[in-house]
Amino acid sequence: MPHLILLHGALGHSDLFNPYLEKLSPYFSLHTPLFSGHGNSELPENGISIQRYTQELTDYCKKNNLTDVRILGHSMGGYIALCYAMTNPENVNSIITLGTKFDWTEEQALKESKLLNPDIILDKVPQYAQLLEAQHGSKWKELLSSIADLMIGLGKNPPLENNLATINIPIQIMVGDKDNMVTVEESLHVYRNLPDAKLAVLPDTKHPMDKVRPQLLLDLIKDFWNLS
Repeated sequence: MPHLILLHGALGHSDLFNPYLEKLSPYFSLHTPLFSGHGNSELPENGISIQRYTQELTDYCKKNNLTDVRILGHSMGGYIALCYAMTNPENVNSIITLGTKFDWTEEQALKESKLLNPDIILDKVPQYAQLLEAQHGSKWKELLSSIADLMIGLGKNPPLENNLATINIPIQIMVGDKDNMVTVEESLHVYRNLPDAKLAVLPDTKHPMDKVRPQLLLDLIKDFWNLS
């Protein structure tokens, strides 16, 4: 049975894939790793970065002897999936990205990172603060700060920049038409620069994984991987 790795986004959690596990398990051996600092895992003392998370995925595949993997990555998870494919092309069969932001500049990263202020979140969206604490425990504020640093690092040195043409595997880029973080235009740009890509714009769909309609996503997954 082929292996499918489900990669959560920044500040996300592998539990967000729970609505899909039962429907996908007849077709794949499923893997839902957690990136460090998320859930119950500790934040690394020397910080986090896209490069570190790509290495964590590399280590996970080696430890579990995973080859010819399929990957579905939400948001940051999709970015890491492509970085992994860029450095381990022989090990990746195909990728779906959903709501992945590709347009990273220093200005853009600074703008996004400012949204990750725990005091503002507590004041303006307390229910989101409660969700973050439920998912990541008392260290959620530290995680916010670490993700902000990750974004700034990404803005200074986006590893996928000018390297998309080297990722020569089947890829489906997916974005919601109501995603307030990722534009259809940047997704279209990446789609056009990948050698073997498809593009899907999900109607009436926002950025958070739990706002995506499961049946819509499952239908797209089945179509891309030719599941009957």
